Amino acid sequence: MENKTLHIVNGDSLAEQMQELNLPGELIVWRELLCEGPTQKDINSAFFQLRKKFLLKTYNISADNYEERFISEIKKLKSLKNYNKVVLWFEFDLFCHLNMLAAISLLTDKHGEIPISLVCSKKLQGEKEFQALSQLSLKELENHYKNSIQLNTEDIEVAVLVWELYCGDNPLKLKPQIKIKTNFEYLSSCVRAHIERFPNSVTGINSLERNVLRLIENHDIKNENHLLGYALQYQGYYGYSDTQMQRLLKRLSIFYQSIEGKIVLSDKGKLALEGKKNFYRELKNEEHFGGAKMCDFLYESESHRLLKL
Repeated sequence: MENKTLHIVNGDSLAEQMQELNLPGELIVWRELLCEGPTQKDINSAFFQLRKKFLLKTYNISADNYEERFISEIKKLKSLKNYNKVVLWFEFDLFCHLNMLAAISLLTDKHGEIPISLVCSKKLQGEKEFQALSQLSLKELENHYKNSIQLNTEDIEVAVLVWELYCGDNPLKLKPQIKIKTNFEYLSSCVRAHIERFPNSVTGINSLERNVLRLIENHDIKNENHLLGYALQYQGYYGYSDTQMQRLLKRLSIFYQSIEGKIVLSDKGKLALEGKKNFYRELKNEEHFGGAKMCDFLYESESHRLLKL
């Protein structure tokens, strides 16, 4: 039987590099941002309708664009047959990991126990520094491919479970997954980062938002573009794109202002950063992280627990 490989790649820039590598097999690009907005476990027509509505309202992505860029790739994935193995190419962050978990769930649903391996951004022996896959040279990418991680049955089961829990309405069930040992080197950190996206019980802002206010406090930031650059560079495990981060900065605009060519904290920003006032009611919204409403839960930083309202 012919040895056929399917590569699933998270992003067009990496896909272009992959084509230059000329690796054997077919390539599918997974273009979504499942770390924001409503989701459901089964990736079907109802899932697509949920995502279309969210992406149009939030990022002005048309239904036709979504059909062409994402659904067409998913249809290819569902129809493909006779593959011996699948190679996933995803980064270390929450953005990529949620896309990866959804891809694994879909693969197991449609293709059963097909062997799956993972190529993930990490520092390998002989490489100078940690870089995203899309920033690597072709030689470095090939090295990552040769060092890909074969996922075992337990890894797949955990991935499917975490995706299911993310799509559920009770993120409290996700916390035990932080301690589960798998071959996903960054999954625990991503689950922890996700839990910390819910509003803090003391301040009403989440961990990522607090980090932005700290950047304003600690750096000489000239304007909003300068702030955007800092926020993208120092966001840790989130992996937000520039459009996602711009939306977050707009939400945070009550906490900072421009004075004499410099971005500084407003009085509200100082109160939030010092933990002297709770802005939950002022920031409350109807947004979803997967199956849960963002403002239906609070994160308690001292105990690292989620509290249901």
